[in-house]
Amino acid sequence: MRILVCVKRVPLTGGRMVLTEDEQAIETRHLGFTISPHEECGVEEAVRLVEASGGDSVVLTLGPPEAEEQLRDAMAIGIDRAIHLVTGQEEWDPQATAAAILDAIREDEAANGAFDLVFFGNESADSGGYQVGIRVAHALGRPIATGLKAVSVEAGSVRCEQEATGARDVYALALPAVVSVKEGLNLPRYPSVPGRLRAQRKPLEARTPARGEQRLEKLRLVVPEGEGKQAEVLGEGAAAAPRVVEVLQQIGVA
Repeated sequence: MRILVCVKRVPLTGGRMVLTEDEQAIETRHLGFTISPHEECGVEEAVRLVEASGGDSVVLTLGPPEAEEQLRDAMAIGIDRAIHLVTGQEEWDPQATAAAILDAIREDEAANGAFDLVFFGNESADSGGYQVGIRVAHALGRPIATGLKAVSVEAGSVRCEQEATGARDVYALALPAVVSVKEGLNLPRYPSVPGRLRAQRKPLEARTPARGEQRLEKLRLVVPEGEGKQAEVLGEGAAAAPRVVEVLQQIGVA
């Protein structure tokens, strides 16, 4: 199999988000960076599929020079090679991002044959546009399933499972196909020290993509207010018992 995984360098999701004074970017001086969590699962799944059936796995990102760190991490886990579409620090909108990824896919497929599967994360952890994978699949004329919690390849098709209320929806897509996956698809492994050393010797192709027309205009960023924690005092001592019973009945426990 030939598998491509598209990833994005994002601030560590547990960090506190602070904006620059002009509200145009996230202040990153004190933040670490990682691969978007959904995409970590895509990397892990690609490695598992190639380990099981053989083939070639590629990781691709569009981002600043520092994003090489995330590509090396993916190769330390087991991805065979990497493609880095090097940009500045500016954020590309979904249309321009999809166009650059599409050009890179077509160029690689012309040289090496079609990818059987292209993995995306369901959405990136920072901008959360939900668009890039769908745009790429549409331009390639390939089927796509999104929001997946299970993926398996079976005789020329890929079985895709989405979580639904009390059950799972199952789709079968003919290969080649595009899938976007969610955190929880699997448990991604951590790069080992030997893996990191091997990753330094694996091929990484860097190129500068042409930036297409930006169709979206960013006005400013806003950090949403947290929900905070709320507590309701139901009473004191035995006098609180009726209210406790009432709350239990409201939530369907009693």
